Amino acid sequence: MKGIIFTEFLELVEDKYGLEMVDTLIQHSKLQSKGVYTSIGTYQFSEMLSLLQNLSEGTGTSIDRLLETFAEHFFGVIERSYPDMLNAYKDPIEMLASIENHIHVEVKKIYEDAELPTFEILEKTSDSLVLLYKSSRAMHHFGLGLMNKTFAHFNSSASILLEKIKEDGTEVKFFIQKEA
Repeated sequence: MKGIIFTEFLELVEDKYGLEMVDTLIQHSKLQSKGVYTSIGTYQFSEMLSLLQNLSEGTGTSIDRLLETFAEHFFGVIERSYPDMLNAYKDPIEMLASIENHIHVEVKKIYEDAELPTFEILEKTSDSLVLLYKSSRAMHHFGLGLMNKTFAHFNSSASILLEKIKEDGTEVKFFIQKEA
């Protein structure tokens, strides 16, 4: 997993819960890296799981909710770092429909060894989208948070429902309906 995910996650934890919580997480998590991350490095996904589990236990917040909150934070990073990519779109449905064929292509140019989830368009209209998410990491709630922020970015709103195709969350259908 790319280091930028870890550095931004720890920044979010510090902003939301304080530096003491960051120290506690690093001390209580089993981290091969010892919690020393660079944005361009690559680290084991198991470290993110350990950080998430310990933060969930320490805050009483579910891992799914933590992933959504983290995604909302991370969308701010995207807005600051890649405004041209966001400005290429005028509509949230169009942007979300382009995840696989444009956005992930651009991410791979920056982080060639990034292991990204796949998003397959199952249905699309001007106001709705059904996406099939697949990832061995089962971080679909991170995707949900990014989708919610995408609509907010376009001063729009949507109803987004998810249905687990596989119980472990490695395959999930997102039903996205733009609200008037």
